[in-house]
Amino acid sequence: YLIKDMLEGGRPADREIVTHIDRCLSCLACMTTCPSGVNYMHLVDHARAHIEKTYRRPLPDRLVRALLAFVLPYPARFRAALKLAKLGRPFAGLFESTPLKPLAAMLRLAPKAVPPASPVSRPGSHAAKGARRGRVALLAGCAQSVLDPAINEATVALLTRLGVEVVVPRGEGCCGALVHHMGRERAALADARRNVDAWTREIESGGLDAIVVTASGCGTTIKDYGFMLRLDPAYAGKAEKVSALAKDVTEYLSTLDLPQPALRPGLTVAYHSACSMQHGQGITRQPKELLARAGFIVREPREGHLCCGSAGTYNMLQPEISARLRDRKVKNIEATGAALVAAGNIGCITQIASAARLPVVHTVQLLDWAYGGERPKGAPGAPVRAAVASDA
Repeated sequence: YLIKDMLEGGRPADREIVTHIDRCLSCLACMTTCPSGVNYMHLVDHARAHIEKTYRRPLPDRLVRALLAFVLPYPARFRAALKLAKLGRPFAGLFESTPLKPLAAMLRLAPKAVPPASPVSRPGSHAAKGARRGRVALLAGCAQSVLDPAINEATVALLTRLGVEVVVPRGEGCCGALVHHMGRERAALADARRNVDAWTREIESGGLDAIVVTASGCGTTIKDYGFMLRLDPAYAGKAEKVSALAKDVTEYLSTLDLPQPALRPGLTVAYHSACSMQHGQGITRQPKELLARAGFIVREPREGHLCCGSAGTYNMLQPEISARLRDRKVKNIEATGAALVAAGNIGCITQIASAARLPVVHTVQLLDWAYGGERPKGAPGAPVRAAVASDA
C-alpha cells in the first residue's frame, strides 16, 4: 500500500517509505503465498527505481551503495576489493557506531582467502566428452566466479561428462541483479542488453538448448529479461527468447537422461532452498530429487520457506536483521543432523557458511562428485562405490 500510494499519487519517495522498502528482503515469499498472484517482484522493482530517481539518500548511504555498484558486478574489481578487505578486517569495529556501519559487515563477510581465478569462467568452449547430446551457454557470473570458482568448474566437468558442450560467450557479464535491486534501472538494463546480445550471437551461430545458471539469484533476473526489456523494440523479442532458454543447472539436469551415479556417497545433506530458487523461479523439486538419485540422504530444515538473510546486498545494507535471519536458518539446518549443507545460490552459501559449523557447498558440486567428479572441498567421508548390475 505504501508503494501504491507513492506511485499512483505521483509523489516522490519519502524517508518512511524508503525505510520500509529498504528493509524488504525481496525474498518473494509473498508471491508464493499470495492467493491472488500479485507480482510483488515487479512492484518493488518499480518502487526502488522510483526511489532512486526521486529520493536523495544521506551521503554515507549513497557512498556505500555506489561502492557496491562499482565493485560487486566486476570480477577483477571484486577480487582486488577482497584482498584489501583482508587488511581492513581488524578495523571493522571502527565503523560499527558510524553512518558507514555497512562497511563493517562487508569486511566481516569477506573471506580470509580468495581462491585463484579459474580458466573455466573465461570466454571459450568446452567440448562434450563422447557423443554430443546438447549445447548450452553457461553464465560465468561476477561475484560467484570470484568467491567460489569451483562451482563453475564442477558444472562444466559434469555437463561435458554427460555429453553436453558448454560455451561461455564473449561479451557476457553480470546479469544486472545487484544494481537492479538497488533501483539502478539504467545500469541493470544495460547489463541485460549486453547479455542478450552475447547469448543471441551463440543462438544464431551454433544454437543453444539452454542458458545454464548456477546462481539462483541471477537466474530469477535473467528469466525476467523479457519483462525488463518489453518496452525496448530492439530487444523485446530477443530478451523473451533468452528468458525462455534460461535454466537453473538443476532444472536443466532434470531434463537429461542421467546414467547411474559412479559413486554413492551416502551422506546426509541438509538442502537449503534459496528464496530466488523456490519463490523467484518456483524450483522446489528438482534439486532434491537429483541429490536423492545421486545417493544422498536429503533432509529439509524447518522453516525452509524463510530467507537466510543474504538477499543480494541485504546482509551488508541491513546487517542486524540479516544476522538474526542467518542465525535462525543455521539453527534449523544444524538440527537436521546432516553432515553438510547444499544450496544453489552463492549468496546463501556465503551467508550460511559464515555461522554454520557444517560445510556448505553448491548442489552441482555434490552431483558432479556422485557422477565421477572430484569430492567438493570440505565434504566429509569417503565415497562408496555405486552398485552395478552384477552386484544387484
